[in-house]
Amino acid sequence: MGTFRDRSIDFFTKAKLLYQQKAQEIAGEDGKLKKLVEKVRMRLDQVSHNPKIQEALEPILVFKRMIIAHRRKEFKVSNRTLGLIVLGLVYFVTPLDIIPDFIPVIGYVDDLSVLLAVFNTVKDEVEDFRKWEKSKLF
Repeated sequence: MGTFRDRSIDFFTKAKLLYQQKAQEIAGEDGKLKKLVEKVRMRLDQVSHNPKIQEALEPILVFKRMIIAHRRKEFKVSNRTLGLIVLGLVYFVTPLDIIPDFIPVIGYVDDLSVLLAVFNTVKDEVEDFRKWEKSKLF
């Protein structure tokens, strides 16, 4: 049994195989991005009470804000980063994934792993976005 990081990479690789094409289609269309953000909001409403989801809440929320700012043309997200963020969020909103979400305790492990792997992959752009957000406050 590998480390959590090893398993995250494994889940991330499987998620890319399953959802990369769909993620690219969504990332390329503003209307589909808008629908994805709405699905993320609805999914968070359903699962935010789950303690396991609390671990991934920050990445999910920042990804959602990045997509909204990108759609509004307020902040430019690179195509690569947008595709990866969409991939992670598509995986999150899809109830039937590598480990089905209805399985108690471990049902969200794969979702968390994929989201955290995406977050770590795009962390430089996430930091740029957070700096940009802070600059808007002043």
